[in-house]
Amino acid sequence: MEIGNRQFNKENEKEVQNIIAPAGMEIEPGYLKLGDKFAKTVFIFNYPRYLSSGWFNSIINMPELMDISIFVHPVDTSLALKNLRKKTAQIEAQLFERQEKGLVRDPILETAFQDVEGLRDQLQQAQEKLFNTGIYITFYADNLGALEKLEEKINSMFESQLVYIKPAMFQQLEGFGSTLPLNTDKLLINSPMNSGPAASIFPFVSVDLTSDEGILYGINTHNNTLIIFDRFSLENANMVVFAKSGSGKSYACKLEVLRYLMMGIDVLIIDPENEYQKLAESVGGSFFKISLTSENQINPFDIPIVPKGEDPADIFKSHILNLTGLIKLMLGEITPEEEALLDSAVIATYESRNITPDQPNFMELEAPLLEDFQTVLESTEGGKILAKRLERFTKGSYAGFTNKATNVDIKNRLIVFSVRDLEEQLRPIAMYIVLNFIWNLIRADVKKRIMLIDEAWWLMKYQDSANFLSFLAKRCRKYYLGLTTITQNVEDFLESPYGRPIISNSALQLLLKQAPVGIDVISKTFNLSDTERQLLLQANIGEGVFFAGLKHVAIQIIASYFENKVITTNPEELLAQKKEENG
Repeated sequence: MEIGNRQFNKENEKEVQNIIAPAGMEIEPGYLKLGDKFAKTVFIFNYPRYLSSGWFNSIINMPELMDISIFVHPVDTSLALKNLRKKTAQIEAQLFERQEKGLVRDPILETAFQDVEGLRDQLQQAQEKLFNTGIYITFYADNLGALEKLEEKINSMFESQLVYIKPAMFQQLEGFGSTLPLNTDKLLINSPMNSGPAASIFPFVSVDLTSDEGILYGINTHNNTLIIFDRFSLENANMVVFAKSGSGKSYACKLEVLRYLMMGIDVLIIDPENEYQKLAESVGGSFFKISLTSENQINPFDIPIVPKGEDPADIFKSHILNLTGLIKLMLGEITPEEEALLDSAVIATYESRNITPDQPNFMELEAPLLEDFQTVLESTEGGKILAKRLERFTKGSYAGFTNKATNVDIKNRLIVFSVRDLEEQLRPIAMYIVLNFIWNLIRADVKKRIMLIDEAWWLMKYQDSANFLSFLAKRCRKYYLGLTTITQNVEDFLESPYGRPIISNSALQLLLKQAPVGIDVISKTFNLSDTERQLLLQANIGEGVFFAGLKHVAIQIIASYFENKVITTNPEELLAQKKEENG
């Protein structure tokens, strides 16, 4: 039986080798051909006197396909001291000989003598250790021309730091074997290094955002690794997305929504341009149009649901404050006296229906409408003018969506509220109503959710709605909610006193292509490096910088073929899909 197992294992080993190995290998003096790929191995043979920390980072972070091996062979300290004593004697003899001949002093020899003596002292005192270090790099290309260009690029990057490389001529096979994950130094081309310079080669410098949980956000263009991340693993799950029009911000967010839906997480969306309708229809989500003539209505005076364990008085008070903010948004500028009047009138409106926090069954009573509030306001001293100003929302042309009972059922995992068909001046009001409606539902049933607000700068233009959005960003973590705010008008967003708190309360940020006009504000806000600044100015669609906590990487957002069919807004692709559907 044991012989049979051995035979079986050997056969399996051969099968694995056949799968891994290329179809054929062609060995040339200066390169290898592995199947359809060309490979070349180079080694470092000369270093400058000093190696600064991170000198190897630029090579490690190159996006090109390459394998790097670093071999560090410890040298016995007693043997190293013996060899250094010999070296010291040789250099001393050379210096003495030059001195006797009356030659001009040689700074190179004198510096070498000082360095060797210093290293001897450090080794003797056990402050340093000595290592024989070999660094080999195998890089790959599709043809010889591309291989030579890549070699020139690598050579140039090393030479700029006074580090010099050579190709492993007539030893390409040994060089290739040395860079395979076999831990075998077949080239044995090593340079002596003490602990400090050896530590400067530390290879784990590339920012990595690959985790065991979460969704695929894109590809890290620094090193071609996958950015797999769970936004709920950070201190908060909030995210801000800044980009100019047409840079792929909505595309990126729709892709995130689609992938989180597959992870079982509910999503709520406020859509100002009907961009998410196709996504909702494709996955069986609910799509509600909020407009003057729509069948879908939300009553802003709906009685809030009190979550278990929370004080009804606190929930009711918070609801009154939010409702007062909405009415202020409808009326425009008001005085502090008028604001106090509105607050008391809202409370009186609920009391007229016997709705107060101390009533045990107040959630079961019928909610008032905006016209009921107007009636109370008219009968309140000093409230007639304010009531008149509200008339367009109760009896006038705007009554269609602010003065009717709620008939929206959101028992679905993806809910989209569209405000595209509303008049421009009504959009902030509609967004505020929808946000408040969603917020009450979120508090009533705590579970993992994402709420996405596209074109959030509409809310930031008005103090009350901006304040409400800032409030959401601060409080939503408590209810397991991740808030995503998307905007293209960066200046408007950041100029608002509520804009920066939203950013500071967002552990994730996605910056795609930026306009030159706004790049200074973005650079200052996110403390971008010059390289990141240039990347955002020259980025293609779907390229940018992704921040997750303290880590930030260059990202390229890529969707699969079927994901792209669901989320694309490219007119050319949409027309092609229609033609395909029509046969």
